[in-house]
Amino acid sequence: MESAAFDSRPARADAPLHANTSQALKIVIIGGFGVGKTTFVRSVSEIRPLDTEATMTAQGKAVDDLTGVTGKTTTTVAFDFGRITIDTQHVLYLFGAPGQERFWFLWDRLFTGALGAIVLVDQRRIADSWYAIDRLEHQGVPFVVASNNFGGSHHHPDKIRDALDLDPHIALIDCDARSRESCKGVLITLVEHLVNLAAAADGRHRMLSTREGAL
Repeated sequence: MESAAFDSRPARADAPLHANTSQALKIVIIGGFGVGKTTFVRSVSEIRPLDTEATMTAQGKAVDDLTGVTGKTTTTVAFDFGRITIDTQHVLYLFGAPGQERFWFLWDRLFTGALGAIVLVDQRRIADSWYAIDRLEHQGVPFVVASNNFGGSHHHPDKIRDALDLDPHIALIDCDARSRESCKGVLITLVEHLVNLAAAADGRHRMLSTREGAL
C-alpha cells in the first residue's frame, strides 16, 4: 500500500457524504499488535484514512511484545478511521483498534455503537487474538474472524478455529490485509453474518409471539 504522501484518494473534507445519507454503520477491526489492522483500513477505505500511527520509541519497544513483528517501526496509539459508501443512504465507518495491551482500555469505547467487528488474526501469533474475542463476547458485539495471510505458510482453518475456540456459527476466512478486494470480501462476510443473526432473532421473536398468542 502506498504511503499517505502518495495517496490519491480524497481526504474526508474533500469527499462529503451524499445529501440523502441517513444511516451510518460502524465496524471495528480488532486484533493483536502488528496483525495488520491499519493496513486493512488503508486498503479498503474510499477516502484517505485517518490514522494515529507514531514512531516506535526505545521506551515503547521495552514495553510492547515485538515477538513476530521485530521489523515494525510505527504503531497505532488511538485508532484508524476509514469510510466506505454503500449507497446514497448508507455509509460504513471503519475503526481500527490499537493492538498493544497498554491501549486496551480504549477498546470498549470503540465498541460502543458498533454494528459488528472483524477480529484480524496473525497465524504465527494466534494467542494474541484471544483477548479481543473475549472482549467482543463480553460486550455482545457480533464478529467474524479473518486470518491475515502474510505470505507464509497457512494453518488449516480447523486448527485456527480450535486454537481460538470459536463457535461453529462464527465465520473464519482467509484474507490479505494488503488487498482491497480481499478486505471487501471480509466485510461482505461480516454483513452476511449480521443479516443471518438478525433473521434468526426475528424468527425467535415470531415464534415467541405465536406461543404467547396461543396461551
